[in-house]
Amino acid sequence: MNTIKNYIQSHQQRFLEELFALIRIPSISADSAYASHMQQAAQTVADALSVAGCTHTELCPTKGYPIVYGEKIVDPKLPTVLVYGHYDVQPPDPLDLWETPPFEPEIRKTDLHPEGAIFARGACDDKGQMFMHIKALEVMERNGGLPCNIKFMIEGEEEVGSDNLGDFVRANTEKLKNDVILISDTGMLANDIPSITTGLRGLSYVEVEVTGPNRDLHSGLYGGAVANPINILSQMIAALHVKNNHVTIPGFYDNVEVVSDAHRAEMNTVPFSLDEYKKALDIADIHGEMGYTTLERKSIRPTLDVNGIWGGYTGEGAKTVIPSKAYAKISMRLVPNQKSREITALFTKHFTALAPKSVAVKVTPHHGGEGYVMHPNGLEFQAASKAYLETFGKAPLAFRDGGSIPIVALFEETLQSKTVLMGFGLDSDAIHSPNEHFGVFNFLKGIETIPHFFHHFTVMYQENR
Repeated sequence: MNTIKNYIQSHQQRFLEELFALIRIPSISADSAYASHMQQAAQTVADALSVAGCTHTELCPTKGYPIVYGEKIVDPKLPTVLVYGHYDVQPPDPLDLWETPPFEPEIRKTDLHPEGAIFARGACDDKGQMFMHIKALEVMERNGGLPCNIKFMIEGEEEVGSDNLGDFVRANTEKLKNDVILISDTGMLANDIPSITTGLRGLSYVEVEVTGPNRDLHSGLYGGAVANPINILSQMIAALHVKNNHVTIPGFYDNVEVVSDAHRAEMNTVPFSLDEYKKALDIADIHGEMGYTTLERKSIRPTLDVNGIWGGYTGEGAKTVIPSKAYAKISMRLVPNQKSREITALFTKHFTALAPKSVAVKVTPHHGGEGYVMHPNGLEFQAASKAYLETFGKAPLAFRDGGSIPIVALFEETLQSKTVLMGFGLDSDAIHSPNEHFGVFNFLKGIETIPHFFHHFTVMYQENR
């Protein structure tokens, strides 16, 4: 496999330039103003797949943005790996916190990335990680050929809930038939601690609207006489937690997975420095549910967080008004056995009940998905473990992540295949935040490691048939 490493080194600059061209396309799925850029990004991905080695590519229409499909079938008797990723990105706001323009990639050195990191929206989530697989296909094709069949399914709506991907998967089970699904949309513990994500949390995402008077009112004439929706909304949000940081929604914890003491103890053997964690975030202390460690809080426990809140006058200077409306966006990260629709219904009932008669409340569900747990004794995990061992020189650790990829649970249910999560980003890469970045080392190491997974999975699959 030294030829693979040599090939990557020889073409490193070209790989980066091609990734930069994709990153420069502002493919923001949450904002319809960027619809043409979404189409451009989809076509760019399809073209890259064709150049890399796919013998068939197409843009599959959906009710939203197209899904890019590509494949190369070497031999129907060989196993098939389905690669999933997404070409859409989060909005870059707030723009004033970016050190460089979000869609103008720049390589800068950091303490954690002394070889340099790519700073741009989508660098890590998920254009950089998805593009690793396209380049890995090229590497395999130019160095002995694919050891098995490959299919790609790259969507454009992951950041807004993947609403249309489910319909596409259910309607195309034969097209998408595979023996394992490979995703790089997660991370690893550190550049010298390779790791494989074995669990993801689910998600329930809602928007709430609190309405008081029929128009904005003068706060001097009406203050203290009518309900202020912002005040009320703030009180309602505060009532969603108690002092031990438990969520107050009745039934919220009814189906939460009970993790054994032994498993919790094992989780906390993962290398983790609380001091470094606080330093990296510039916080004086941590915060979370009592009775659990930081690692447990962000992986095996459900949470409720306000993602945005607004209302009234927020412009420059002063305007003394009582607003007619106040809004908030709220997300709940869920653990296995919690169902997103059930939690959304419980939230809606409870939040509405918290409101006094002086205001009206509207809860609008946006999107959600289920959690996922993978057992580390499976064939796909063992193949990934061998791949990391070859390229990093040490076996990877298994750990559960706090993020969500809602479609993973659907994959297993609909396609009847397991997913292996081979992420190469770091927690510090600021995904969804200003100054998102992805290490050059991580990008290239991913391209190097993925072909090893294909090799080991093919061998192990044939041995176990």
